[in-house]
Amino acid sequence: MKASSISFSIMKAIQLTGLLIIMISCNGQKQEYDIIIRNGTIYDGYGGKPFVGDVAIQADTIVILGEIKNAIGKKEIDATGMAIAPGFINMLSWADGSLLKDGRSMSDIKQGVTLEVFGEGWSPGPRKINGAKDTLWSTLGEYFQVLEKKGVSTNFASFVGATSVRNYVLGFENRPPTAEELQQMKTLVEVAMKEGAMGLGSSLIYAPADYASTEELIELSKVVSNHGGMYITHMRSESDKIYSALNEVFRISSEANVPAEIYHLKINNTWNWNKIDTVLFKIDSAQRAGLKITADMYTYNASGTSLTARLPTWVQEGGAPAMRKRLKNPTTRKKLLRDLELGIPSRNSDPKDVMLNGFRKDSLNQLYRGKRLSEVALLHGKNANETMLDLIVSDKSGIAAIYFLISEENVKRMLALPYVSICSDAGSIPAEEPYTKDSTHPRAYGSFARLIGNYVVKEKIISMEEAIRKMTSLPASNLKVKQRGSLQAGYFADIVIFDPTTFRDRATFDEPHQYAEGMIHVFVNGVQVLNQGTHTGAMPGRCVRGPGWNRK
Repeated sequence: MKASSISFSIMKAIQLTGLLIIMISCNGQKQEYDIIIRNGTIYDGYGGKPFVGDVAIQADTIVILGEIKNAIGKKEIDATGMAIAPGFINMLSWADGSLLKDGRSMSDIKQGVTLEVFGEGWSPGPRKINGAKDTLWSTLGEYFQVLEKKGVSTNFASFVGATSVRNYVLGFENRPPTAEELQQMKTLVEVAMKEGAMGLGSSLIYAPADYASTEELIELSKVVSNHGGMYITHMRSESDKIYSALNEVFRISSEANVPAEIYHLKINNTWNWNKIDTVLFKIDSAQRAGLKITADMYTYNASGTSLTARLPTWVQEGGAPAMRKRLKNPTTRKKLLRDLELGIPSRNSDPKDVMLNGFRKDSLNQLYRGKRLSEVALLHGKNANETMLDLIVSDKSGIAAIYFLISEENVKRMLALPYVSICSDAGSIPAEEPYTKDSTHPRAYGSFARLIGNYVVKEKIISMEEAIRKMTSLPASNLKVKQRGSLQAGYFADIVIFDPTTFRDRATFDEPHQYAEGMIHVFVNGVQVLNQGTHTGAMPGRCVRGPGWNRK
């Protein structure tokens, strides 16, 4: 019998056991469960009409949904007036680093996120070991073991990063791989897929990611396809060249025979906003042609990345030290400034739309953090591009920045698309020192809560059940995750309980370190992690592995 058939048989057995328990209960015999959640409004995750009922949990599993009579729970929760839903899935998380420092996953748990998905271009593995102090892991599978052993509150998963694979073999060199090097890269992807990667993730506006050709990505994606995974990408352009960037996604999906997802779907810069009809038409046409194309979004009209994202990637070849050396060379600097004046890269942005959000040097933080690049240029006494280069050299960092380039109307239209799920594109951190010393994008604290508080309750862009589907069964289905993403008997008890009238984001661009409010209880694998809005300290999170996982 196939493994999938066995899993289905086990699930059906659990469901039948639940029905038997109900029948026994109806005959007057008390049945005890670990937890019973009573009288809540249940959203199954599939977008169906909600209903008032109860949920019984035994160990890490949901055993009954519906009206539970003549039964008791070791712990019972009255959810009257509350929404009960599957735990939310963060399709683009940078918590792979923050969870190693603080496994509580505070900013996301307070929003109901129970599964973090890593791997936008860079992934925790593969990586080369550098010195005796850096021996915890080298492969993605080893990282999974380290994080699980450390203990975390949320479940976690990861794509293998195309950038990590390329960097492992070629470093920051801007050239095609040889045949032998490409085979080495494919082997690294193969290993990661067998270790449980969800697929291949790319981030093609950054160096050295954009040194990869479409053909290189197709070859790596073919390996992913062989293991049932997906290709997920930060496209080469979200601005002037967005049409050609979409065509590349479709070509990779078609030639590698692999589902493809677009990270944080958006259209940057005011002069491109009217391209939305064509963008959505192109995606729709690709879907109608038989390609499996999906997307995810964060719920804000501003993105967050580094100031170096305004630079053409040729100047970044060789890594940050080599880049800074070029920026100090008068001849290279002159060529670079000329490129910037000509709009190269095309993602270049108006300085008034760029807020500087964090420096390595405290002195620069005190002078410039929270100010727009245009304002900083006036204070610095040079034009915006020269100011930018001076700051990157002086701070010896990429300099965190927020880019206000997205149309709010486009955000609303895209959120209503049935194939769009939700992400934070951020770490999951506590609103306490030392984390609050650095600024961040408010999406780290509010992307999921904002979907419901702003776009469901306030703006009424989509229904509550559709919003919950976008955060649960939709991403679970895209990832081919089994027994998560829905409330039904036999599924893992990843469950959130929130007040639909008060669940909202509080973080702002000026004051980002503010938790969302209205999330009351969160269960991960049947263990309560949030109780009356307070973290319990529990660390029940597990690694959720992809379809190619070799369990040996």
